[in-house]
Formats: sequence, C-alpha cells, structure tokens
Amino acid sequence: MVLSTQDFTTLVRNMVAAAQGGATAALNLTPGSTLRAIIEAVAGTVLWLESLILQVLILTRAATSSGSDLESWMADFSLTRLPATSATGAVTFARFTATQAAVVPLNATVRTGDGSQGFVVALDTTNPAYNANLGGYVLAVGVSSLSVAVQAITSGSGGNVLVGAITTIGQAIPGVDTVTNAAAFTNGLDAETDGAFRLRFIAYIASLSKATKASVGYAITSVQQGLQYQIVENQQYGGTTDNGYFFVVVDDGSGYPSSTLLANVNTAIDAVRGLAIRFGVFAPVVVTATPTMTITAAAGYPHATVVGAVGTALTAFIGATADLTATVKQAIKPGTPVVS
Repeated sequence: MVLSTQDFTTLVRNMVAAAQGGATAALNLTPGSTLRAIIEAVAGTVLWLESLILQVLILTRAATSSGSDLESWMADFSLTRLPATSATGAVTFARFTATQAAVVPLNATVRTGDGSQGFVVALDTTNPAYNANLGGYVLAVGVSSLSVAVQAITSGSGGNVLVGAITTIGQAIPGVDTVTNAAAFTNGLDAETDGAFRLRFIAYIASLSKATKASVGYAITSVQQGLQYQIVENQQYGGTTDNGYFFVVVDDGSGYPSSTLLANVNTAIDAVRGLAIRFGVFAPVVVTATPTMTITAAAGYPHATVVGAVGTALTAFIGATADLTATVKQAIKPGTPVVS
C-alpha cells in the first residue's frame, strides 16, 4: 500500500485554496494574519499525523520494520532471532618432554597473545584422547602434542582469530607447556541481522509442507547461524543404496562440529522428517589444503614480513576459493602455508 503524502507547503496551499474557494470575499492571508497562522498551525499538525501513519505502516510490515519491532512481528509465527554464535576450532597443546602422561581438562582456558580473547576446552567425545573418567584429553607417555576443540568464551564475531593468535594457557596445566592454533577461527557470528531474519522467514514459509528437502534444510539452518550442509537421499553414508534413508553432512565452518551440535541438528530434522523415513547426521571429513612455495622479496622489503603476508593471503584465498572441489562428505580447510 502506497500512501499519497503532502509536504508542508503543499498542505498550506491546498488549505488556502479551499478556504478562498468557499469565501464570498477576499481573505487576508498576509504573513502574521490570524487566518494564515491558523492554516499553518493546522498544516503542521497534519504533517505530524502523516509521519505517525507512516511510522505505523513501517512497524506493521516485516519488510520495513527492524530490531525489536521485527522480532515482535515474527513472534506471531513463533519465530525468534538466532542468537550470536561462539567461534570454535582446534588448538594444539604441546610440551617439551613427554616422559609422563598429562591431562588437558575440560573448560581449561586459553587466550590470544594480547589476552583480549578467551577460549575454553570443549567436550568432543569423538576425540580418541578424550577420557571421561579423567575429565579431559590425555597426552600419553611419548606423545608431545595433542589437538583439542575449543570454544570462544564470548559469543559473536569478536571470537574469530588469525592463525597462531592463541598462544597463552589461562592457568597452569601440569605437563603442558605451549598452545597454538594452526588454523584461523572464522565461524563466530553476531546475532542474526534483520535481513537474514527476513530471508529465514521466507524459507520458513517454503518449509511448511513437512517432510520435504526444503523443510529439512530449514530445520538445519534454524539450529544456529552459519551452518553449511549437504543432503544425500536414498543412500547410506558408506555409499550403499537404501531407499527411504538420507544422510546429512553438517559443518559449522570449523570442519569439526561438536557432538552437541550434531545432536541438535538430529533433533531438528527428526521434528520434520516423514513417518518411517530414516536418516543420519555426520560431521564432514576435513581435507587440508597446504600450499608450498618459495618467494623472492623485492628490494627494500624485509623477506620475513613478506613471507608472513603471503601466508595470510594464501590462507584467506583457500578458505574462499571454489577451485578446490570436494565430495559431499568433505570440507576443504586451509592448512598452514609453507612459504620461504
């Protein structure tokens, strides 16, 4: 609906014309006259009422409302804005001597070198080093390093870090000396934007016919922001044909989604699947792309600085390029470039 509005000057002119047309004698409309003052006051009030009507029109439509007003509109459909998500990834704990076993406990904290961003060791029952009885991940005798999953303490994009940014252990872990991250953390997201919220509402409408591929996709993307997925129908994960079965490969951007996230996706799909239809949810198989190159720095440029800049650029390029192909079960992640 498009409203035909008028500005202040047009309102005054129209009122003057209407008053003059209904009068039998000429009206005094000079600046300062009583009639002109009344007409201008009424025109100002009408202009204010116009603005209120336009504001109401904006607030009552999902396409134009924003913030809490958009959330109120979506609440009529039981939809809520997706919250911020914490960045996740893997860090490597290492030690100088490996003559005794050591345990990296759950919820141990690590931080970036400047201390601005903190992370906690997360539960990952798929990690072979996890020991439930000891409450953490075990570095056995003779094992000098171990990679474990961590999650940012603060949700949002502020938890994203570059390669090698995590270098500090928050509290002493006996038998462990260093920590670092071999890959960047890029999957931390701020709360869902208004634009993304509107797009998800469109996907919600398209998914209302349950037990469809669209409804399964909507269920997956509604678990949290930033999820990527592949749906393979009538086939077991191992490749065997199985009519009435489908499997889903889900990635949160890290390549190593937690067991909790996979369980949440499983629950969401189960709510929309067709009766007697079976399915499975799996993490991707990470394929690491590690480029190697030798460069020559131009005169006047420190070689070490150029090497670092090239390595960072390569990591970003690998993460964004479509040149590297993967199967539906795989996720390509950049390794640490070898630049010399």
